[in-house]
Formats: sequence, structure tokens, C-alpha cells
Amino acid sequence: MSNYPHLPQQPQHESEWHQALIELARFLRSPEGCPWDKEQDTQAFAGYACDETVEFAEAVASGDRAHMAEECGDALFTLLASIAAAEAEGHFTYREVLETAHEKMIRRHDHVFGENRAATPEEAMAAWERVKAEEKRQS
Repeated sequence: MSNYPHLPQQPQHESEWHQALIELARFLRSPEGCPWDKEQDTQAFAGYACDETVEFAEAVASGDRAHMAEECGDALFTLLASIAAAEAEGHFTYREVLETAHEKMIRRHDHVFGENRAATPEEAMAAWERVKAEEKRQS
């Protein structure tokens, strides 16, 4: 049995690994997948994502590089599982998440991509907060 039974071949590049991970999250919710994963919903995975993020922060504080990578992977996978659940429930798609995040980060980094460039971390944070406050006023 292959180490990657849900894939036709082992990924070689970063983008292929990323695709493999979201496909694994979706596979685990499929009829051939895991009974536990299939039972979880977006709300449940959101809670697990919080837990995994705390574990990642603890691993970073420990300075153990291997543990950091493992816990970061757990946090990432749990977010991808959340997306798979949200897709199945009709809330949003992975593409929407990616596009929205990309657009938001460009917008929030106006101090990088706009005319008023930040020269210091403090200027960058002030610019970020201005954009964020404007977004809240408009919503």
C-alpha cells in the first residue's frame, strides 16, 4: 500500500503537496474516508483549529524545529479540514478563501502596494490599522 493511497503519485513540488493536503481533507470526508471526519462540521473544525494554533504557538516557544513544523502542519491541516467541511455544507469554496485572503492582504498592505510606503514596522502597523478601520466603517 502506498503512503499516499488517495493520490496517483507522490507529490514532488510545494504546490503539489499543498494540493495533496486539501485533497486529503476532502477525501477523509468522502464515502471511503474516515467516519469521524465525516461527522465533523465547520463549527467543530473551527474549534479544533483554535486548539491546533495554540499547540503551534507552544511549539514555537519551545524552539524545537521539528515540533514546530509538525504543529504548524496540524494547524494547517485542520484549517483545510474546516474548508472541506464548509464546502460540503455549502458555506464557501476553497477558491473563495484563497481569493478573499489574497485580496485582503493586498488591500491591508497598502503601505507596500500603494503610494504611501511604510519605512518602519510602526508605520506599517499604523497603515494596516487605518485600512482595517476604514473596512469596518464601510461594512
